[in-house]
Amino acid sequence: MISRYSRPEMTSIWDPQTRFQIWFEIEAHAADALAEIGTIPKEAAKKVWEKAKGVTFNVDRIDEIERETKHDVIAFLTHLAEIVGPEARFVHQGMTSSDVLDTCLNVQLARAADLLIADIDRVLAALKTRAFEHKLTPVIGRSHGIHAEPVTFGLKLAYAYAEFDRNRARLVAARKEIATCAISGAVGTFAQIDPRVEAHVAKAMGLTVEPISTQVIPRDRHAMFFATLGVVAASMERLAIEIRHMQRTEVLEAEEFFSQGQKGSSAMPHKRNPVLTENLTGLSRMVRAYVTPALENVVLWHERDISHSSAERMMGPDATVTLDFGLNRLAGVIEKLLVYPENMQKNLDRLGGLVHSQRLLLALTQKGASREDAYKLVQRNAMPVWRGEGDFQSLLKKDEDVKKYLSDKEIEEQFDLAYHFKHVDTIFSRVFGKA
Repeated sequence: MISRYSRPEMTSIWDPQTRFQIWFEIEAHAADALAEIGTIPKEAAKKVWEKAKGVTFNVDRIDEIERETKHDVIAFLTHLAEIVGPEARFVHQGMTSSDVLDTCLNVQLARAADLLIADIDRVLAALKTRAFEHKLTPVIGRSHGIHAEPVTFGLKLAYAYAEFDRNRARLVAARKEIATCAISGAVGTFAQIDPRVEAHVAKAMGLTVEPISTQVIPRDRHAMFFATLGVVAASMERLAIEIRHMQRTEVLEAEEFFSQGQKGSSAMPHKRNPVLTENLTGLSRMVRAYVTPALENVVLWHERDISHSSAERMMGPDATVTLDFGLNRLAGVIEKLLVYPENMQKNLDRLGGLVHSQRLLLALTQKGASREDAYKLVQRNAMPVWRGEGDFQSLLKKDEDVKKYLSDKEIEEQFDLAYHFKHVDTIFSRVFGKA
C-alpha cells in the first residue's frame, strides 16, 4: 500500500487508528451485551463507553506494549485499561483474540466493498455514456488480432458494461458473504460467553452472526472475497488492454486523454504513450496476485493457526486499496477517452472489403454452391487482396465461377456495412434495458 496508488477514502479504512476504533467498538458492544445478561455490572459497561468513546488511541503506546507482550490484542487491551481504569477488567470477558481480529477484518472488508461497489458504479456510468455516444460508430472487430468483421465502438463498450455489471453483482454477493461476526470464544463453542453477545455485536457492527466458527471465521469466505477482487481486476485489465491496442500508432482508433503540459517521454518529445492503461495492467496483476494466498489461507490446522494472519495483514489493505485506485483511474480513462471515428473507418477499409467475405460465402451457398466450393471461390479472391493485388469486389465480379451464382448487383449487396449493425438495438436493450 503506497501513496502513489492509493486514495484516502480507502486507506483510512486500514489506518491503525481506524482498526483500534473498531476493536474498541467490538469490545464495548460485547460489554453491553454481557451487562444486559448479567455477566458484568451495567455500570462497568457504561463506564467503558464514557471513558473511551471518541478517544484517539495512542498507536505508539500500543506498539510499545506489543514489543514486550508480543501480542497485539493484549497490547490494545492494556492501553484501553489505561484509559478506562478499573472497569476495564470486565472487558473481553470470555472472548478470544480472534473474536476481535476476525470481526474487525470483516468490518473493514465490508466497508472496502462498499467503496469498490461505488467505484464500479462510476465505471458503469462512464461506459454507458460513451457506449450510447458511439452506438453506431463502425470499427473493425478483430479475432486473433486480425481483422474479422465490422462491429461498433459502442458494442465494444457495451461488452465491458455487461462484464462490469456482472462484477458488481459478484462484489455485492462477496460483501454479503464476508460480513459476518464471530464472538464465540477460544474454540468456537461459546463455553465462556453467551451466543447472545455475538448476536448483539453483529447487529451493532452491521454484520450477521457466523453460523459456526472454530477459533476463527472460516477462510473460505475470505477466499471468495479476494477471488472476486481478482475477477474484477481481470476485467479492468481486459478493457485496459483493448484501449492500449487501439492507441497503437498503426491503429490509433482511440487514445487516452493527453493533458496540457503532459510529457510522454524523457527522450522523445513527440511521444503520447498509453501510460494510464499500462499502469492498470500492472495494478491488475497485483490484485490477482493475492487470490492464491487467500485460497491457501482456507487450510488451517484444527480449530486455528495463524498461518493466515501475516498474509491477510498485507492482502487486505493492498488488494482493496489497489483495486479502488485502479477502478477510479479506469473510470477517468473512459470518461476522457479520445475516439477517432475517421481512423476506425480507414482501418475498416484497409483490407479492400475482405471483412465482407462471410456474406459472400453465405450468398453463394444460398444460390446453390456447396459450402466447400463457396469457401474456395471466396478465398481464392481474398488472398490476392491480402497481397495488395486488387480490390475484393472487383475480383469477385471478374471471377466467372462466382458469376455463375451471383450477379454484379448481388455481389455489391454483400458489401453493405449497415447490414452488420441491424441488431445493435437488440443487443443494447439486452445490456442496458429498454429505453
